Amino acid sequence: MKRSNLLLPCIVGLLASGAATAQNAPQIITAAGAYHPLPQAAYQPDRNATYKVVFSLTKASDKPDQINPGIERVARTVNLYTVAGVPLDHLKFVAVAYGPATSLVLDDEHYRAQFGTANPNLAVISQLRKAGIDVAVCGQAMAEHHYANEWAFKDVTLSLSALTTITELEQKGYALMPL
Repeated sequence: MKRSNLLLPCIVGLLASGAATAQNAPQIITAAGAYHPLPQAAYQPDRNATYKVVFSLTKASDKPDQINPGIERVARTVNLYTVAGVPLDHLKFVAVAYGPATSLVLDDEHYRAQFGTANPNLAVISQLRKAGIDVAVCGQAMAEHHYANEWAFKDVTLSLSALTTITELEQKGYALMPL
């Protein structure tokens, strides 16, 4: 057998094992963001690219003891990109909560006072922050909901407004993902 015929299976094996390793990588955000591995699916993220996305979080949870669906999808997006082999430092993600979603950023004391239950979003927010993802809240929405700015969870960034945050980030090349 020719040497080149022996090398081809080795090269294919190495390439496949690299894909398998990425697809079997542990979930980065464990508090939310479950996904179904699909290593053979089309439109896999480019591992060398940098992704800039601003997520617009506008919906409240159906029940206050459930994780907000928008923040859950941000977590899933992080997990999908990282399981595909994109390094965390290539994810420039900002999630901005406003409107009915504003309460998802309240600290546990104030969330519990309003809804009678612990804030289920805090573990997700903390894990996102640890992964380098910015979770922000619209300062105008905080005021309109009569929430003191200090009531926002410690891992949340207070922005001037969702309107200015989204347009500023879009001007810097971020893609808008409404959730």
